[in-house]
Amino acid sequence: MIETDILIVGGGPAGLSVSAQLKGLSSVLVHQDREIGKPVRTSGGSWLADVERLGIPEDLYQRVDQLDVFSDTRELSVDIRDAPCVVLDITRLYQWLASKATSEIHCATKFLRTEKVEGGYVSTVRTPGKGEWQIKSRQIVDASGWHCIVLESLGLNTKPVRDAVGIEYEYPVENFDMNRAILFFGSFALSGYGWAFPTNYGTIRLGVGVIRPASDESPRDMMNKLLASNQLARMGIPAPEGEHVNAGTIPSVAYEKELVYGDVIRVGDSANMATPTLGEGLRICIEQGRLLGDALSKQTPRALKAWERQANGTLALKYRVGFWVNQAAAKYTTANWERSLKRMEKLPPAELMAYFKNDFSTGMIVRRVALLVWRKMKDRVRGVFGGKV
Repeated sequence: MIETDILIVGGGPAGLSVSAQLKGLSSVLVHQDREIGKPVRTSGGSWLADVERLGIPEDLYQRVDQLDVFSDTRELSVDIRDAPCVVLDITRLYQWLASKATSEIHCATKFLRTEKVEGGYVSTVRTPGKGEWQIKSRQIVDASGWHCIVLESLGLNTKPVRDAVGIEYEYPVENFDMNRAILFFGSFALSGYGWAFPTNYGTIRLGVGVIRPASDESPRDMMNKLLASNQLARMGIPAPEGEHVNAGTIPSVAYEKELVYGDVIRVGDSANMATPTLGEGLRICIEQGRLLGDALSKQTPRALKAWERQANGTLALKYRVGFWVNQAAAKYTTANWERSLKRMEKLPPAELMAYFKNDFSTGMIVRRVALLVWRKMKDRVRGVFGGKV
């Protein structure tokens, strides 16, 4: 058994960011994968203003100035030079975050269980060639992603019953505008969406994702259907050749305000911090991880509760609205997506990107609530008059 102040479970952006901000405390970080940043489990989409604010180096991302949005028959090109997106180099980003970590990092180490003991927790982990061993800690940070493995082990919470699952082919390309990103909605990703993102090292990431259990179709089957269609040529995406396959899962459930369970704290995907609209959360995981690391360093329950209030104030309302959007979109038919893209064409680029970013202003929230109320009233009226209204 080894002893430490804080055990961090998970070597993704949230866990690594917590570690980087810890001061005056010993910590151990366990990560189930063999390497930090491999395999890749996220598409890497984010926003230039946020990555600059977080101090992420320019050589770790590709800037995107044009976003093309497609349904089965419609298309929309959006000039986003005033608010550019980026595509992050996931492996190098995670390794950069790890270089700043203060923890003793153990890769290829699977968290198995934990139990409450006097003075903290004793957690059992397993490392190939070493077998099972134990870590005694005063506090635990659950940054294990959608597994919520620490919370489940202690009976504090459970992993989500609704999630978003994606598959992505990454492959080298020529004659593709690397300042252009693509989103597509409709029959090839009906309950979710698809994407084609350029990287800063000459590849694109072509992916599709679905919401389970809203759809029972597998992402791989949808990818195969997409590749057999003429949609790639229509969208100007080169066909995969020499591809590497990435895959990932994130929670797709409503945001929950309880983040601090005494001396067990959750952050990142364990706390449902990916945006409900597009499921991107790297910038949020890094920011909230850093703020949690600062709070832990103060070594007071009051500091942790202050962090929880800050996170809720930043995320809760916008995520509630975003989850309404998520639930509605998961039920869309191809006809719904055709109408949705037609509505997108009428929005100013800044407002459309705010929707995608899940950055709802007060006016946008009011309009969204009014639309939901109107739709419910219309459905009730139709029910009374036999669908004639």
